[in-house]
Amino acid sequence: MSGWDISSSGVEFVTSLVADAMDDVAKDVKAYGTDMESAAVSAGTVSGPYCGAAPTGAIGAALAIFVEKTAGDVLFLGARAAKSVSGAREATAYYLAGDLEMAGRSEHRALGAPKIDLPGQSGGQGGGDK
Repeated sequence: MSGWDISSSGVEFVTSLVADAMDDVAKDVKAYGTDMESAAVSAGTVSGPYCGAAPTGAIGAALAIFVEKTAGDVLFLGARAAKSVSGAREATAYYLAGDLEMAGRSEHRALGAPKIDLPGQSGGQGGGDK
């Protein structure tokens, strides 16, 4: 780790840009969920007139399956970015304190894939690593 030459202001600048981008992605993911739900409802069915709630058509069902199968990937994007930002900031703090061993450990932990807990699976509430 002795080859490190870190500018703490540079790390803060870059990680703040990533944090801003993460906020934008979170808004897009929320809109994605709303848009997919709207598309599924609007797709309709090939059935005749009905009373009560509209039955789910083939396209609506396919969209629901698509969202279910890709939810982990979508959540992973945010969790990966958050873990990287946190790890960079933590490693930089240790570096500035002169603790290169802990800086290296922080960097190594940040490189690991985040654990994603999908709602309804393994008793999780969703989200994953913080």
